[in-house]
Amino acid sequence: MVITKNLNQKFALISVFDKGNLRYLCTNLKKYNYKFISTGSTGNKIRGMGFKCKDISKITKFKEMLDGRVKTINPLIYSSLLYKRENEFHKKQFLSLKIPEIDIVIVNLYPFHKYLNNKGNNNIVDMIDIGGPSLLRASAKNFKYITPIIDKKDYKKLISNLKKNDGKTDLSFRKKMAGKIYKATSSYDKIISNWFNDN
Repeated sequence: MVITKNLNQKFALISVFDKGNLRYLCTNLKKYNYKFISTGSTGNKIRGMGFKCKDISKITKFKEMLDGRVKTINPLIYSSLLYKRENEFHKKQFLSLKIPEIDIVIVNLYPFHKYLNNKGNNNIVDMIDIGGPSLLRASAKNFKYITPIIDKKDYKKLISNLKKNDGKTDLSFRKKMAGKIYKATSSYDKIISNWFNDN
């Protein structure tokens, strides 16, 4: 039996360090029938604002570990982000997992650069984001199907594009956002690399 996705059931994965404009984002995504998947503090914030939100750990059956250092790096999440929707072999494998099909990924990164001038801060290494760039790069690679967002300044552009396309985004917008992801993560890695070399 072929299982088809409920067209009214769409999922946005949201995991953000900077939680500004989160209410605006969730309020408008909900208008287009998006359900929310998130991690620890972001999920708590979303629920605190009155929205339903499923923890990633409920999908992966794997609790966050090591003070949150390990929470999104899981094959189930990346299967949803990387499978080709029109590939029948991919689709069959994905459907067997019985997990949500993620349509939008909204992640902003730990602000490593803000800690560079704090010479007394021994925890700067904890500001090296691992899961965030990985989620973004995976979703950007699969921009043909998934919308990746890294900058909260693009929230309004996202909602505008959804309004323009009856609750979905168009390929041109997704490709533009994907390009922004690779530019931003490249810059992020360069800042971290320079810090290591300088120290």
